[in-house]
Amino acid sequence: MAAATAPPPAAVATTLSGLMRCQNIRSSRPRAFYARCASSNASAEAAESRKGGHGGTRLEEAVPVGEGRSRVDAWISARLGGGGVSRARVQASIRAGLVAVNGRPVSKVSHTVKGGDLVSCTVSELQPLRAEAEDIPLDIVYEDDHVLVVNKPAHMVVHPAPGNAKGTLVNAILHHCKISTFTCLARSSAGDECPDSSDEDTDVFHVDQFAAEDVSSEVRNALVRPGIVHRLDKGTSGLLVVAKDEHSHARLAEQFKLHTIRRVYISLTCGAPNPNSGRIEASIARDPNNRIRMTAIAGSGHRYARNAASRYKVREVFAGGGSALVEWRLETGRTHQIRAHAKYIGIPLLGDETYGGTQSMALSLLRPRSPSKYHSGLSNLLSKVDRPCLHAASLGFKHPRSGKVLEFSCPPPDDFLEVLGELRRVTSSDAPNGDGVFR
Repeated sequence: MAAATAPPPAAVATTLSGLMRCQNIRSSRPRAFYARCASSNASAEAAESRKGGHGGTRLEEAVPVGEGRSRVDAWISARLGGGGVSRARVQASIRAGLVAVNGRPVSKVSHTVKGGDLVSCTVSELQPLRAEAEDIPLDIVYEDDHVLVVNKPAHMVVHPAPGNAKGTLVNAILHHCKISTFTCLARSSAGDECPDSSDEDTDVFHVDQFAAEDVSSEVRNALVRPGIVHRLDKGTSGLLVVAKDEHSHARLAEQFKLHTIRRVYISLTCGAPNPNSGRIEASIARDPNNRIRMTAIAGSGHRYARNAASRYKVREVFAGGGSALVEWRLETGRTHQIRAHAKYIGIPLLGDETYGGTQSMALSLLRPRSPSKYHSGLSNLLSKVDRPCLHAASLGFKHPRSGKVLEFSCPPPDDFLEVLGELRRVTSSDAPNGDGVFR
């Protein structure tokens, strides 16, 4: 498949620069505001659907002698997670009686295993997760008969999962598309085991193969749309494309697989990277000490690590290097990729408590580099930051049917802009300021 054509760097800088000038816009924006989001038109073509899963995958392994006690679900997940089997899937397998320790079936996910125990597991087949339509407002940037591009707000989970059955983007899409039910089969990444989170990985939802007599025509139609092709973390705001039919989903998923989708993110960081632009190539794996966190690893020796590469460029520097506005372009799409790579190079995202971007860290970098009259205001503002300051600002892809290259861009939300405005205020006008694109 031919790669999507990306605009020249100067054009991208100009687009993002224009978006960042919208910082005085507040939450009372009229609907007409969203027409300012840059977009292009499209029409139609076809492709085949995809199917897959890990049902039937077998594990039979002894817990190494001398290894401490651990939960059986965590132990199995650590060994299968690199292959794409989520902890939630492992837990479902345990509850289905498909896991045994020393030849005896276990039914509790919290069952303890220790050194010398023989653990056997057969991964259960995917079970459908049904979502109901909810009347939740959607910020629609573009829509036609085949695709929907939305500007996801921060704190919204993309799709239903255990612990997040309602209030998700999928629930909102079902209402918007007038579909009463939807079966999505979450399988893509280890991120699925974090029910309150999602990720930037390609997120392929496979259509459940129910017999025709088992479901109504309304349900059968709902099984193939809307299709979430990729995800954003719960705390990340910005652009996300949704396929409205099976063929479009397959075509878009293929573009993500081939990395021809163009995605540009912007973030506010604790500290400023040095040099001010570069490429990070560090594999990403689940952090063995914290199951909701990923870790970036130099080299490729880790058993479950997946190759990951990101490019970054500093757009603006604040308070003599206490913070920066950084643009990110993804070459791969891994769980928490930007967040893990930012931590890896020592500049965790501001507000990202999971990866070290805490209020105390931000203040320790900003206070010594800013006038004392701003310290109280900075403390008050940063205490309100309740998510990583990360926004998916630009998205480009080939229309799944017409083949036209579509480009979309939207400014960050108010909480991001409020912090950005304060950082600019505490930064003296004559201080070095990146490349000045957003001045």
